[in-house]
Amino acid sequence: MTPRLSALQARRIALAAQGFTRPAPAEVRREHVARVARRLGFFQIDSVNVLQRAHYLPLYSRLGPYDTDLLHRAAGRAPRLLFEYWAHEAALVDVDLWPAMSHKMRSGRGMWGAMARTAAENPALIDEVEAAVARWGPITARELEARLGSQERDRTHWGWNWSQTKQALEYLFFVGRVSAARRNAAFEREYDLPERVLPARVMAMPEPSDEEAYLTLVGHASRALGVATVQCLRDYFRLAPEPTAQAVQTLVADGTLEPVTIDGWKRPAFLHAEATRPRRVDARTLLSPFDPLVFERTRTEHLFGFRYRIEIYVPAPKRVHGYYVLPFLLGDRLVARVDLKADRARGRLLVPGAFAEPDAPASTAAELARELHRMAGWLGLDGVEVGDRGDLARRLATECATPH
Repeated sequence: MTPRLSALQARRIALAAQGFTRPAPAEVRREHVARVARRLGFFQIDSVNVLQRAHYLPLYSRLGPYDTDLLHRAAGRAPRLLFEYWAHEAALVDVDLWPAMSHKMRSGRGMWGAMARTAAENPALIDEVEAAVARWGPITARELEARLGSQERDRTHWGWNWSQTKQALEYLFFVGRVSAARRNAAFEREYDLPERVLPARVMAMPEPSDEEAYLTLVGHASRALGVATVQCLRDYFRLAPEPTAQAVQTLVADGTLEPVTIDGWKRPAFLHAEATRPRRVDARTLLSPFDPLVFERTRTEHLFGFRYRIEIYVPAPKRVHGYYVLPFLLGDRLVARVDLKADRARGRLLVPGAFAEPDAPASTAAELARELHRMAGWLGLDGVEVGDRGDLARRLATECATPH
């Protein structure tokens, strides 16, 4: 008979798997960054910087305030812990997953048309750009264009205005012939050859077959999620459906995964053999919109009863909660959400809107105020200002004005 989990058990298993049951260290060091990177597999990158860039936030949510230079060094200086590639989206990925990501590099899955066309129609340019990176790297696309001279730009896709040189670079990056040494102050990739970016031990690892790569990635996703449907396991690294399903069956057969049913879930789920079942979770933190705990919105709704949508690209008059809204995790529940903005010129953390969930406990405003002051301190801001949008705003403003 297939084991059954309650929704509460599934939620606590997921929180433990994501690292929310471990106490924050008194002082965050490199080994703590490495531990979270290995657990999650990657930190998603996003260009929005209204609060803090997305890849910094998962470490904060799990470790508390930390020196962001730790992540800079982990991703941009030898010996590296992370490399940039396409995981769930663009991400800083655990270096030990480089061989497993080779299946994406080989298959071209997820590659968009302009890159593929440039590679097919102008292979000489691909080789020229690769040779230029070998000669001048680390180098940005802008610097490389200046050295090689500009080519006709492709204006066929909305939002992009890339030269063929940029498209060639993106192709080389996608197939693993070049890598990103780091992001500069303007958030531009600095490209270089993989052997000059990645640790020698990683480059020496054997390249797995596609089947082996899927077993590694699905196994990693299942450990990071604790309990999940096949659809969520596939989404974690944006994998193809059929080989993901095959990998799940192999992992069930070898005892890594156990089929389970979860109260209220329509689809079957799979529990990782190493998953723990905590009796309670005492978390208190804000979550990035791109945190692995919440980035799969259907899973978030099933686990927490929390309907969550990003409204960055929604016109302001049509937004329900705000531009950059973070869920607030208290205990084992998502009890509120806040629209946040860092006003660096004035040294204030702005809260244009604050919204409680229907079943939020009475302590929500006070606990959220403590968390906002903690985040403000981490961001180097002097205080918190709460606006008037949302049913939680007035109580939160009162609590934020009270010394904690």
